[in-house]
Amino acid sequence: MFTGLVQQMGTVEQVVPGETTRVVIRPDRAWEPYEHGESIATSGVCLTVVDSGDDWFAVDVMAQTLALSSGLDQGQRVNLERAMRLGDRLGGHMVQGHVDGIAVVTQRRSDGEWEVIGFDLPVPLHKYVVAQGSICLDGVSLTVSAKTDSGAEVSLIPETLAATTLGAVAAADRLNVEVDVIGKYVESLLGGYR
Repeated sequence: MFTGLVQQMGTVEQVVPGETTRVVIRPDRAWEPYEHGESIATSGVCLTVVDSGDDWFAVDVMAQTLALSSGLDQGQRVNLERAMRLGDRLGGHMVQGHVDGIAVVTQRRSDGEWEVIGFDLPVPLHKYVVAQGSICLDGVSLTVSAKTDSGAEVSLIPETLAATTLGAVAAADRLNVEVDVIGKYVESLLGGYR
């Protein structure tokens, strides 16, 4: 479980294709030692540490994960968050690291100190998005500032722009999206009452 509060950014150092794709990531700053098997959200995708050194960690990524997400390429900048510990503050919202689809950025505009990013969503995800609700884009917990016919908009404060990869997104960029899991659970539970 994650909060969607990015702890730091990093860079994909190496991508080695195989039955599973081995990806080596170097965080921008030192972190406490990695534990084999721990989960790290990498631009919103929950990945398991399979090897590590003092200033890098490696994960194995299945073909299904690559197909459902925006992918990981050598040199790519990524948002990183280690899994919550029991008793940690939940400052963002409940994020699982299970990508629901791809959001495609349609616009980016300045609104004073803020930046507004508009994006299209796959049609099946529209029903899970509500104005002032939570959404996770590339591992960042955000509030939906407006719902649109084809997706939504989010407003980014200067801190989010500086501390995450969202500061560099442009029109046509693809972002991993995870909708609020509570809506999916409610839908599943109420399914028997239809």
